[in-house]
Amino acid sequence: MNNSFIDLMKKRRTIYALGKNVSQSKEEISTVIKEAVKESPTAFNNQSTRAVILFGDSSDRVWDITIDVLRGIIKDDAAFEQSKQRVSSFKNGIGTILYFTDSNDVEQSKKDFAMYADNIYDWSEQGIGSAQYSVWAALASNNIGANIQHYNPIIDDKIKEAFDIPENWVLRAEMPFGSIENPAGGRSEMNDDDRFKVFEN
Repeated sequence: MNNSFIDLMKKRRTIYALGKNVSQSKEEISTVIKEAVKESPTAFNNQSTRAVILFGDSSDRVWDITIDVLRGIIKDDAAFEQSKQRVSSFKNGIGTILYFTDSNDVEQSKKDFAMYADNIYDWSEQGIGSAQYSVWAALASNNIGANIQHYNPIIDDKIKEAFDIPENWVLRAEMPFGSIENPAGGRSEMNDDDRFKVFEN
């Protein structure tokens, strides 16, 4: 069988050591991100995933906002400095993608497919997860590293204000990206017998 897609999946890793040494233009990167989101599956094709693509100072602003919010939450100075150092490192990349779910689309799908209303939100989460993974893999195929962060919901209000985000868009994740300055570390894998069941007849 053709394993080229599996090889790409193995290439997609969590990269924390990001840099600005990319050869692609902002327009090329934006196009790849948009296409990856558009080609990602969603339940009933409800297309509830939204993405805001930020470069330069706009990207840095996300992490400045995060640091400011954390300063008001983390009272211990040493703990705050540790968090600040981590968050500041995301500014070393060239950009950040903010992933949102359009709650209006979710609510409309609940009405349109009332029989499945209790599952629609869960399926929207699957959809945005698929979009994140698709973008992540697409970036990796272009030798661009990324990682996923979840400072939502503590930064939601300030992010909406800073970037004029519609009220019905709900922030679900933040993805800083850039050149891969150091590869990802190793990771452990579960035993296949604990993870899979295969029935051939």
